[in-house]
Amino acid sequence: MEREISTLAAWLGAARRAVIFTGAGISTASGIPDFRGPQGLWRRIAPVTFAEYRASAVARRRAFALHAQLAPLWADARPNRGHRAVAALVAAGKGHLVVTQNVDRLHQAAGVPDERVVELHGNLERARCLDCGVRTPFAALLERFRQSGEVPACGACGGVMKVDAVSFGEPLPADAFARAWEASLAADLFLVLGSSLSVYPAAELPLWAARAGARLAIVNREPTPLDEIAQLVIRGDVGEVLGCALGVA
Repeated sequence: MEREISTLAAWLGAARRAVIFTGAGISTASGIPDFRGPQGLWRRIAPVTFAEYRASAVARRRAFALHAQLAPLWADARPNRGHRAVAALVAAGKGHLVVTQNVDRLHQAAGVPDERVVELHGNLERARCLDCGVRTPFAALLERFRQSGEVPACGACGGVMKVDAVSFGEPLPADAFARAWEASLAADLFLVLGSSLSVYPAAELPLWAARAGARLAIVNREPTPLDEIAQLVIRGDVGEVLGCALGVA
């Protein structure tokens, strides 16, 4: 693995417009559960789909109850070595954009400016009205749910409020995906960190980047569908691999 890490370090040193694509594997060391892996949360708890959420008040209460149960995990989470290494890449001018599938905002907590992060699946800090689009802090709604057992309605229009994180069956935010797509086509290096590359259309981004001429490097514990086209594949912990490549503790 030392040779592969040395190669990654050289590629990062030469990069000028690297896109850093992160999945659940970068945040597990911070105590954030993997949702879709072999031991993922959704294998133990059935998720509420977007269609169910829109159609049923019962489903909305179930979703909020799950958020209330899991909220302490996100509240207690802190950036780990992998997040710090990504922040160092951005600060050094090597990481042009961080494109993340995660909803935990740990990249920002590690020091990556918000404008350099694209959250493909939204985040857990905000809620939005599915009817008028107004946004509000999710924590306040969750506290009201804990007190009443009912999902609060939108204060602006009385519509359905939902955490601003993408649910199963819900389209990705169009502006976020467009920005990620444009950056991927312009990248000289596309670095995948801790993603199984099994969730589409997000998993198409590294493929498009590679076809446009970018080097493709994948750091993940398990095989991914794009390993065969990647020029560099490293099996290992994201924080350990990237931290060693960059000299970040």
